Amino acid sequence: MQWTAPFLSGLLVLAFSPLAQAQTHGAKTVDDAWVAAAKVGDVNALVALYAPDAVLYTPDAMEARGTAAIRKAYEDMFGSMKVTDARIDSQYQSAGDLSVGYGTATLTMVPKAGGAPQTMTVRVTAAARNIKGKWLYVADHASVPAAPPPAAGSKPATP
Repeated sequence: MQWTAPFLSGLLVLAFSPLAQAQTHGAKTVDDAWVAAAKVGDVNALVALYAPDAVLYTPDAMEARGTAAIRKAYEDMFGSMKVTDARIDSQYQSAGDLSVGYGTATLTMVPKAGGAPQTMTVRVTAAARNIKGKWLYVADHASVPAAPPPAAGSKPATP
């Protein structure tokens, strides 16, 4: 068969191409879209990143479950603050239609009522699922690290 050598050569080129070797991490895809939407304050774009039954845990609330609650959480956030910078620094792992990311997110926000910019870094964990060809958050969690314990031998703070 004369086509065997070119066919095998073509398969080898495809197998070792950067496209074939790069794994798509759905959670990173969604995180990148989240950063872009947050920087412009686009609540509709943020809400569109979540599955209808997703859960969002913000640093200041227990949970927002489902589209309506997630929309309200972002409307509340962007009602009082303008995000001037956002960054998510995470590691990602994916298997099939599931993807997770974990790391930190840093937001710089300016109160709309006036005041100095505030920068906050939180721990983040995101789980995304490929639903009908689109990666969506199914769980999105952000939390503020607890204060470190007092050093040995130090006195507790008094009220």
